[in-house]
Amino acid sequence: MQISLKPIKDVSTVNTNCLILIVDRALSADIAKAVDSAMGGALSQIISRGDFSAKTAETLYLPAISGLKAQRLLVIGKGENSELKDGEFDKIINAAINTAGNAGCKDISIMLDNINVADRKAPWQYQRVAQLINTAGYRYTATVSKPKPALSIRRVTLQGANTDANRSAIHAGASIGKGINVARNLGDLPGNICTPNYLASEARALGRKFESISVSILDEKKMAALGMHSLLSVTAGSDQPARLIVMEYKGGKKSDNPHVIVGKGITFDTGGISLKPGAKMDEMKYDMCGAASVVGTMNAIADIGIKLNVVGIIAAAENMPSGSATKPGDVVTSMSGQTIEILNTDAEGRLVLCDALTFAGKFKPASVIDIATLTGACVVALGKHATGLFSNNDELAGELLECGQLAQDRAWHMPLWDDYQAQLDSNFADMANIGGPEAGSVTAACFLSRFTKDYRWAHLDIAGAAWNSGANKGATGRPVGLLCQYLASKAGN
Repeated sequence: MQISLKPIKDVSTVNTNCLILIVDRALSADIAKAVDSAMGGALSQIISRGDFSAKTAETLYLPAISGLKAQRLLVIGKGENSELKDGEFDKIINAAINTAGNAGCKDISIMLDNINVADRKAPWQYQRVAQLINTAGYRYTATVSKPKPALSIRRVTLQGANTDANRSAIHAGASIGKGINVARNLGDLPGNICTPNYLASEARALGRKFESISVSILDEKKMAALGMHSLLSVTAGSDQPARLIVMEYKGGKKSDNPHVIVGKGITFDTGGISLKPGAKMDEMKYDMCGAASVVGTMNAIADIGIKLNVVGIIAAAENMPSGSATKPGDVVTSMSGQTIEILNTDAEGRLVLCDALTFAGKFKPASVIDIATLTGACVVALGKHATGLFSNNDELAGELLECGQLAQDRAWHMPLWDDYQAQLDSNFADMANIGGPEAGSVTAACFLSRFTKDYRWAHLDIAGAAWNSGANKGATGRPVGLLCQYLASKAGN
């Protein structure tokens, strides 16, 4: 995808498959008036007849026009407010991409003159357009003989100054979009392909692609030597060996402490001996979307070249029932030395994460963020729109909330009060792995907090946000956007 910037002086001379114009009902912007004038007033006549009302993201596609050098004209409504909200801007750009793509356009020019988004500067718009165009091009192809046709759009020209800041914004947006697509593809792969070893191979491929990334893989023998018996308890019933995947991106000074992102990588979750119901169990291939978001984020930040040290850690395992599987009531010792009574083997994500979070401490991290499809309770609480955010540091939580707003990848701050910790009490170990039916997402975060006391930590529960069900079933790639925004902010990008 080629995306370029160009100041437009005379819109009638723009040579493109499809000229995209964003307007209000009054055609108040100078560029809208210029288009209407070049067309002999045809656009204003269409509006006055009531054929187009310019509501937000409403489209008017004109495949044959006169007075313009462009072959087609796509008019998109912006509503009547002088400033757009972030979400409204996204709806408009998505409408532009979908309509032009469905029409088979290969070359489009988007006029952004006088498009103001509240509290956002022009580079933000360019970054969003680049990201949305790249994510619109995602197609799952791995296991289908006749995949959906590729997005027709190959070249995009944005109206704007060709400055370093704007070009950097486009590059960042395109890189984030590609990173989101990497995460989506990994999430969409079936569990018989995307195994822990497959995730390890994808990490190694990333290390070959970028000189700035080095990769190391810990097998079960090495994990056992480190005392990761909580993580290993999850994989005890599976024929697929677990892997702890470590990706180190060196973009900052050697002396700078890294920021660490940790992904839950349960490549398929049956629930183990605490077997899940059969309905929708196929969607448990998405239980590694936290891991997928780590791979996607590492891909994006290396492509951008942010000046920061980042470590990506993936705890990859498959949760299966068998004669060797962990049983409810078993007690295991974590890498931290704390013992855990496993009351429910379907609460396995926290069991792999707690050892990975202990391992993360060896990097003396500036911050640690874990990402996990952890609890159905979070889906009940927040639905699919917001990621559940828990943290032992309110400043870090605030930064992530702000970055989520900027990235249109929002989170909601949930409580992590000591009041909930007692629900994890056990008569036979230092803690139980579940806290009962009440506040399930909170007690899961409380469990993880017991392994993160030595550093600034946040937990992102993406159980509702990581994939869509139904007709639009598929991975979303969240929260790659939020993570990239946060890491870029730490690098000063």
